[in-house]
Amino acid sequence: MIVHRVLRSSMLRKHAICQKPFLYRLLKQESGPRNWPNTVKVVEVGPRDGLQNEPTNVPTDVKVDLISRLVDAGIKEIETTSFVSAKWVPQMGDNREVMKTLTRAPGVNYVALVPNLKGLESAETVQTETIALFLAASESFSRKNTNCSIEESKERARAVLERARAVGMRVRGYVSCICGCPYEGKIEPQKVAQIAKFLYEEGCYEVSLGDTIGTGTPASIAAVLAEVTKYVPADKLALHCHNTYGQALPNIFMGLQMGVNVFDSSVGGLGGCPYAKGASGNVATEDLVYMLHGMGIETGVDLNKIVSTAHFICSTLGKQPQSNVSKALPRL
Repeated sequence: MIVHRVLRSSMLRKHAICQKPFLYRLLKQESGPRNWPNTVKVVEVGPRDGLQNEPTNVPTDVKVDLISRLVDAGIKEIETTSFVSAKWVPQMGDNREVMKTLTRAPGVNYVALVPNLKGLESAETVQTETIALFLAASESFSRKNTNCSIEESKERARAVLERARAVGMRVRGYVSCICGCPYEGKIEPQKVAQIAKFLYEEGCYEVSLGDTIGTGTPASIAAVLAEVTKYVPADKLALHCHNTYGQALPNIFMGLQMGVNVFDSSVGGLGGCPYAKGASGNVATEDLVYMLHGMGIETGVDLNKIVSTAHFICSTLGKQPQSNVSKALPRL
């Protein structure tokens, strides 16, 4: 038995030694051109998308503390809250208090979701500079989520975009259900492309493509990006991946190879889709950053601080971070 273990250990070490030069060449791209960018922008959606469906009320001061910790960790783009009806999303009922209370650091983009003109008007009262606007690539999801058709949602969006331009607000666009819908199943890439085209042509500075229920795979993500980039440049796109089937990081890797350099993530893997049974949270920020740094891609994010932030907010919620990195690294 002892001899067997020694031989097995020796074989594993030999295998690892043999593989190291190959992996080194792969990461350094010595055998060909590098297929991913040198830098990536991480958009943190935890304070909004991550918390919005949590059943336990999160106090305003905790949300502001969370945002402050994320900024301290190096995050420059943060979804802070959403100006939606407190009747439908109670967790976001303190949207104005959050925006008024947080200390806005130079060079940080604080983004707030607005669904309509009423939400935009509320955002204006607290000097919101950047808003996010959602449209769905699925007719059924649009009706369930916003109580209107895709065409009607476009009209609402036009009104919001026109008003935002008039008051000098920047607008980030989102497309939901790019790979699948909980009601319709598979979504054709052409439908996604048309919504992305609409948002980009109407003035959104960036369009985030959301795999809302996490059914995407590298192949389906590639198909979506191939179609969308016919109308929107890759450097104006972002990917928003949920990890329901454990495909978020492979999907992001595919996005990197196809020219995308902006990715949404949520600290601790918080979040989920209330309209899709079993849909888990967004890809965890710490898992995303670990992978990017391992590829030699700069993010400006301190991994250890993100892990500590994940433990902070998850302990407040009475849960454990839904990320491999937070389990592997000690809380500092």
